[in-house]
Amino acid sequence: MVVTQHIPMIPLRGLVVFPKMSLHIDVGRERSMAAVDDAMKADQLVFLVTQKQAATENPTREDFYAMGVVAYVKQLVKLPNDSMRLIVEAKYRASVTEMIEENSATFVNVETFEDDAQVDVLVESFMRLVTDQFSRYVKMNGRMSPDLIDHAQEIDEPGHLADYIATQLPLKMKAKQEILGITDVRERLETLMNRLQNEQEILVVEKRINSTVKRAMEKTQKEFYLREQMKAIQKELGDKDGKQKDSEALREKILDAGMPDETLKVVLKELARYEAIPVQAAESSVIRNYLDWMVAIPWSKATKDRHNLKKAEQILNKDHEGLEKVKERILEFLAVQQLKGSLKGPILCLVGPPGVGKTSLAQSIAKSLNREFVRMSLGGVRDESEIRGHRRTYVGAMPGRIIQGMKKAGTTNPVFLLDEIDKMANDFRGDPAAAMLEVLDPEQNGTFSDHFIEEPYNLSNVLFVATANDLGGIPGPLRDRMEIIQIAGYTELEKLAIAKNHLTPRQIEDHGLTKSQVQVKEDVLKDLIRYYTREAGVRGLNRVIATLCRKAAGTIVRGDKKKVVFTAKTLEDILGKHRFHYGQANEENLVGVATGLAYTTAGGDTLQIEVSISPGAGKIQLTGKLGDVMKESAQTALSYVRSQQEKYDIADDFFAKHDVHIHVPEGAVPKDGPSAGVTMVTALTSAITNTPIRKEVGMTGEVTLRGRVLPIGGLKEKSLSAHRAGLTTIIIPKQNERDLDDIPQSVRDELTFHAVSNVEDVLAIALDGGNN
Repeated sequence: MVVTQHIPMIPLRGLVVFPKMSLHIDVGRERSMAAVDDAMKADQLVFLVTQKQAATENPTREDFYAMGVVAYVKQLVKLPNDSMRLIVEAKYRASVTEMIEENSATFVNVETFEDDAQVDVLVESFMRLVTDQFSRYVKMNGRMSPDLIDHAQEIDEPGHLADYIATQLPLKMKAKQEILGITDVRERLETLMNRLQNEQEILVVEKRINSTVKRAMEKTQKEFYLREQMKAIQKELGDKDGKQKDSEALREKILDAGMPDETLKVVLKELARYEAIPVQAAESSVIRNYLDWMVAIPWSKATKDRHNLKKAEQILNKDHEGLEKVKERILEFLAVQQLKGSLKGPILCLVGPPGVGKTSLAQSIAKSLNREFVRMSLGGVRDESEIRGHRRTYVGAMPGRIIQGMKKAGTTNPVFLLDEIDKMANDFRGDPAAAMLEVLDPEQNGTFSDHFIEEPYNLSNVLFVATANDLGGIPGPLRDRMEIIQIAGYTELEKLAIAKNHLTPRQIEDHGLTKSQVQVKEDVLKDLIRYYTREAGVRGLNRVIATLCRKAAGTIVRGDKKKVVFTAKTLEDILGKHRFHYGQANEENLVGVATGLAYTTAGGDTLQIEVSISPGAGKIQLTGKLGDVMKESAQTALSYVRSQQEKYDIADDFFAKHDVHIHVPEGAVPKDGPSAGVTMVTALTSAITNTPIRKEVGMTGEVTLRGRVLPIGGLKEKSLSAHRAGLTTIIIPKQNERDLDDIPQSVRDELTFHAVSNVEDVLAIALDGGNN
């Protein structure tokens, strides 16, 4: 019969109570103690129900199971720590239908369930089977009292029998709750019987495992006993030599190294061989060298990662000026790995010119993750054995540079820099790039094979970062395993900030000077960048700043001055005449001379395109050491102008009676690329129509035969070079408008950009007298 009751509730943590159980429970939560107080004022009945998660401090309706028990509080003791200890007797099952918060306690409306007392033939059969199964389980267990069997056999109520046996089994809380939730007695007995069979099978497996472990322990203890006996005998005889001491020390190191089981077996076997071979034997030193390497390599020691993206960003910003997109990409990479919980995934490859900070970026990644940093230079590596090591049969054999790097790191999870990966080569000794395929494949490097150690070594926790100057120098399969991050050269503004904030203070300190003794003004740094270095990075700039500091140190030590202030005027006395020159805007509007914008590995520069028309037979001449692509751009530009003869009032026989000469100054410097197309069209049109080109206009863009202007790269660097040269109006392709955000605001404010989609718009802006 189902009865509804309204009683106070006490949630239990990690405990499932069955009907007819007597037990004591400690109550410490305020609402639970209030529930006890309310129960003691009434009929002393409480509803005990199990929480799904023991850690939940203030459980709601969803945090505990529906089925519990109604229990009678037989005794209440208040403890010194303001908690209570209850002795309760569980009466019958009950299921929550409604939960009500009343004052400081929680009350529930429950439906109670009494077990069916009738025992038919089927239930009687289940009872006997369950009792027999339980008897066998207790006897197999060996740790349970035989009295439990007698007590189970005395129980004649089927429901009580099932509940009693369930309390004695080492079931998980969820399994016990499942049995408590079954109100049908026959179904409860059947479920319990299945659980008993499962527990017996577990006991059989446990016994088998214990037996195996016991035999292994007995063998180990026997070996230990014999070794101790041998030590004692040797001690009495005074017969203990240095090799035995050495072997014992090696054994301790091997056992403490944390090697995988299979590797440990192999190494212990080698140790046994070492102990058996005389010291004078040649193989003894070979085995000893192998064992020394095996204990020196990290097998289990790892540093704890610091998953703090803000800290990583601070480190990157502190160590590197500019490179915003590169730093953003690295932070995204670290964020993804943090969410995944591991650093498995793409191998980063930083590609860029020398001196732009590729190696220091890898060091910053290691610093931000709190990992060890190891660098391995691959420049000039031709032998596969340098990566995989030599087999032990060779004289002087040793592991490859990967394993050597791991030994140097001392942990299993360093940041491992593979420097100059594009400089590897191959010859008759093998292809090192092929060996790197396994190293850089996250699916394979968990079992990296080195010829020397001959056992699988786990590289899956290593964060590999590669660097390269030229992407084309990396073999295709190797490049496919890496995520390429392109690092362009620094702009002039970024170089200035690096020199001001990093290089100059560091060089002053390295030369034993102080800021009060040396002052390098900003205009001096600008001149150093513009006229004494031409590079993508800042290594050359660092060297010339070091030259200034040496000069200052000499001046101060001689006592000539107490403080040295460098100015633009004193630079030529120290460093000599300007080594480099940058393009400048024309001083006046000229016919046939257009200013283009170029992008080089050292940044951006202006490029003059000169066109000369002379009587002749329709020949075209290109000079200035132009590459194939630039020559084709010139041909395309000329073809476009020819197609527009009528539009620009050019005589029909003009090109048949005149020669065209296109020249790009600084003839010793190679030049290539399609972005000078619009500049060539402008210079050609100007020369043919005798129309001057505005001196303040610079332009860039590829041109088609139909006069469309196509997008180009390096707009940021080109715009900075235009600003430096004194240009004020810049013509760019329409599709490059999106790149304007990359240009510093201070530069954008002083330049006027015109985004064009066809050559007509270019000529209207560039030619003197065109529509602006």
